[in-house]
Amino acid sequence: MTAPIRVRFAPSPTGYLHVGGARTALFNWLYARHHGGTFLLRIEDTDRERSSEAHTQVILDGLTWLGLDWDEEVVFQGARLARHQELADRLVTEGKAYEDEGAVRFRMPAEEVAWDDAVYEHISFQGRDIADWVILRSDRTPTYNFSVVCDDLDMRITHVMRGEDHVSNTPKQIAVYRALGAAAPVFAHLPMLHGMDGKKLSKRHGATAVGDYHAMGILPAAMRNFLALLGWNPGDERELFFEMADLTAAFSIDRIQKTSAVFDMTKLEWMNGQYMSHMAVPDLLPLIAGPLEDLGVDPGASSSDRVLRSIASIRSRCRTTLELAQRVAVRLDARYVVKNDPKARKLVAKDPAAFRAALAAVRDRLAALPTEAWEPATLDAELRALAERMSVGLGAVMQPVRVALTGETVSEPVNELLAAVGRDESLARLAEADAWGDV
Repeated sequence: MTAPIRVRFAPSPTGYLHVGGARTALFNWLYARHHGGTFLLRIEDTDRERSSEAHTQVILDGLTWLGLDWDEEVVFQGARLARHQELADRLVTEGKAYEDEGAVRFRMPAEEVAWDDAVYEHISFQGRDIADWVILRSDRTPTYNFSVVCDDLDMRITHVMRGEDHVSNTPKQIAVYRALGAAAPVFAHLPMLHGMDGKKLSKRHGATAVGDYHAMGILPAAMRNFLALLGWNPGDERELFFEMADLTAAFSIDRIQKTSAVFDMTKLEWMNGQYMSHMAVPDLLPLIAGPLEDLGVDPGASSSDRVLRSIASIRSRCRTTLELAQRVAVRLDARYVVKNDPKARKLVAKDPAAFRAALAAVRDRLAALPTEAWEPATLDAELRALAERMSVGLGAVMQPVRVALTGETVSEPVNELLAAVGRDESLARLAEADAWGDV
């Protein structure tokens, strides 16, 4: 009878949860859920100087944000010191390890150490090429390659899924399993994450901590979708809108690729924008309320209809909830109209008189509209009629309005922009922008 699948994610609380670790956690979680197995979390806090409770909490928060729950109590490796020492002393007693200047070294066997990796297939090392290595330091604390075997044994881990940078550790660990008379788990080494320049992903490529992406306005569903496709594919052309159930049903180790995966921030932001565009507008409001308040904008100070209309008008052009908040702020509060945008200043400077004339004509025409008629369809018709009466192209009317209302030359359609900003505020900004023609 096959043993129930048990996998683990084992981060070290010496730093934040980075995206590579998040992908490893996600793959382990999906594998466990797909097979009805158990997903465990172990905090490897044996580095006493660098480990901290704050980093542990950040890791837990990051996993929770991603929607990855664990099935049993969190195991803290540092609390298992006595067990590590017990097993090391047993190996010394059995002649499989020996004391050396206060430390304990594992006696590495000379024969071949090989395994069938679930991703990279058959991998082998010659034991004679690996020197005897320390399993207990002189202060009786365990080293990584020994403690993880002890813990995985006691936690009954059946599959170890981790980054390919651990391949070189695996022969040492398999040798320890053998020395302890235990079967090794199935190993599956995941391809590394690289930046767009082809080099190993690091801080030089930008944010690498999951919390940073949360703070910049990436949605957890989009992040899960993006991470899942880094080195894995579902076997079809799907790329977007995977629910957790979809990923769980489709996930299998045999679809993990052997080549490095590229972390493309542009694609992540695009994917996030797609998720935002498909969300109900009211559901986006709670996600931008905090960032709006951080900007000094109280969404409750404007009518609910105006706030929701602002979100609806611009969300398809935004890639993160933080960007959405910034653009909504422009539509709710004139203080956030962009100042000194080079393209906008260039447009004004090209023909200041034409800029002023367009604003004046638009203001005069639209001022006649009552509040109840201030709707996108009516505004579009009025602006088109005005352009025809002035015998100018539509852009000659629209662009000055866009610049006056936002300070930028790119936005949603101008009729939708006017509706989002509202009648009185739009007319006020058109009047104030008239002075820009003096530059």
